[in-house]
Amino acid sequence: MNQPFDPSELFGGGAGGDNPMAGLLAQAQQMQEQLLAAQNEITAAEVTGTAGNGLVSVTGTGGGDITAITIDPKVIDPDDAETLQDLVLGALADLATKRDALAQEKMGPLAGGLGGGLGGGLPGLG
Repeated sequence: MNQPFDPSELFGGGAGGDNPMAGLLAQAQQMQEQLLAAQNEITAAEVTGTAGNGLVSVTGTGGGDITAITIDPKVIDPDDAETLQDLVLGALADLATKRDALAQEKMGPLAGGLGGGLGGGLPGLG
């Protein structure tokens, strides 16, 4: 009289029913693909930070590489290296802020989707 355990009774499926677990796994796979695509887009993106109304600019990738620094000759004063140093630091800080904003723009909606789309959310993602 004992029937063998059928896990499809817990997760659906089996005798012609839908399997919600399969749908959940498909959704997780899709989210993973979207996250990877967003990460690749961020890494390849070019971002530029500026300081001193554009007198100093630093260009880099979303992945963190610095690819160019441009300094207007007007700010090159041998007697005032501190100002130039401050402008370079300011441009680097602006670059970091813009890189973070890009990451939030591309990844934010995906992280929000993980928080509510996987049966109550995943801790720390949303």
